Amino acid sequence: MPRVFVALGANLANPKAQLDKAVSALSTLAQGDSLQVSPYYCSAPMSDVAQPDYLNAVASFDTQLAPLALLDALQAIENTQGRVRKARWGPRTLDLDLLLYGDEFINEPRLTVPHYGMKARSFVLVPLAAIAPDLILPCKTPLSHLINENMLVELPLLGIDH
Repeated sequence: MPRVFVALGANLANPKAQLDKAVSALSTLAQGDSLQVSPYYCSAPMSDVAQPDYLNAVASFDTQLAPLALLDALQAIENTQGRVRKARWGPRTLDLDLLLYGDEFINEPRLTVPHYGMKARSFVLVPLAAIAPDLILPCKTPLSHLINENMLVELPLLGIDH
């Protein structure tokens, strides 16, 4: 059974409540009590689109779902929480990105794993390291080699427990 890692982000409609609801929904996809969730972090938007800051986290869990079935389940959670896809990198009630699916490399029209941008995004790497500091990515790069001190400074921990 693969261990999966999912990035969570929200910046509309009470982002903390959105992440809390998403964590609850993810628990239904997890096998047993395997769900782990990082603390919540605050990050600036990636684009030039005017929008509020994001609240971000990373969750990991064991699942019996195949990759595309998991993607469908994640998108169903987003849709249930009011996700509307308008502008790329625009504001959203909830964004769930499948970062890792075990050690697999997946390159399908609907899904690329490892997630294409994860190695360069502090709002993914810092929460990921909070729950899996010794993680080795499928490309054999230790997660710890991707995190630098600037990332830790630019991404404030909100100290929110869930």
